Amino acid sequence: MNYYGDSVNKLIEQLSRLPGIGGKSAQRLAFHIINMPEEEAKAFAESIIQAKTEVKYCSVCCNLTDSDPCAICSDQKRQRDVIMVVENPRDMAAYEKTRGYKGLYHILHGAIAVTKGIGPEDIRIRELVNRLDESIKEVIIATNPTVEGDVTAVYISKLLKPLGVKVTRIANGVPVGSDLEYVDEVTLSRALEGRSEM
Repeated sequence: MNYYGDSVNKLIEQLSRLPGIGGKSAQRLAFHIINMPEEEAKAFAESIIQAKTEVKYCSVCCNLTDSDPCAICSDQKRQRDVIMVVENPRDMAAYEKTRGYKGLYHILHGAIAVTKGIGPEDIRIRELVNRLDESIKEVIIATNPTVEGDVTAVYISKLLKPLGVKVTRIANGVPVGSDLEYVDEVTLSRALEGRSEM
């Protein structure tokens, strides 16, 4: 039954398509948006459109950015001979919050998951290999401690070792089956310090 009218129902339907948002949460968000002052609601809508049209992938590390290269790749103070490989931008942000890592990143935008039809060619592994030159001394693999993350780590390790680059994996201070974005900064720092060569 159409309790609220087409416009509200359409808003609820669109919000419920967001990950982690069920019907009740979508309804609560829709009512919040409707009750916003008009200028605030317009600014909210414009920020979505601006992000969608202006955000792109960094040509170096594949991070989401509105300037290319991104701020991290452009920062000349960073250690430029180490690359940390993570699955997504949220994982990179989690490591940045620790303030313990000063190198560069490479964002894969996923992990190898054969059961889901995601192979090495479906994530940004080729771009990683293309970045490697004699200046890169170490590649730290910081994929999530899941089956998919481990498969991806082993695949990358086997691919990079013949190139003569040191490949390490973060230590297992990170709970198995968890996502890096939800792990506290101290645990992430310890996992980075305790990394081992693959």
